[in-house]
Amino acid sequence: MENKQSPAANVSPATAVVLGALAPGVNGATWNTLKSTFVMLGLCLAVMLGLTFSSGDSLLMLHVAFLVVIAVSLFLLLNWFLAQTGLVTIERQMQELDLMPNDHSR
Repeated sequence: MENKQSPAANVSPATAVVLGALAPGVNGATWNTLKSTFVMLGLCLAVMLGLTFSSGDSLLMLHVAFLVVIAVSLFLLLNWFLAQTGLVTIERQMQELDLMPNDHSR
């Protein structure tokens, strides 16, 4: 008996992110990439907020604080949306893009 692997088992994380951008739904690799992007954004905004506190410019502090509020609300809304829709497997996204045959197409 031959041991066949699905084409989705050989998909790299970068390819999975591209599939996540093109196909409906969010796969795990795309979600992990998005979370790490938000962590880096949070780190940059924290450094900016620290620099504005050291400069003492209140208008700049208000501006950066508003950027932090926007980033946090966007991340919370994305978490809520993903909790409502759920993750999609890479196999399903490949089937949606006709890169892999559907199970019911016999």
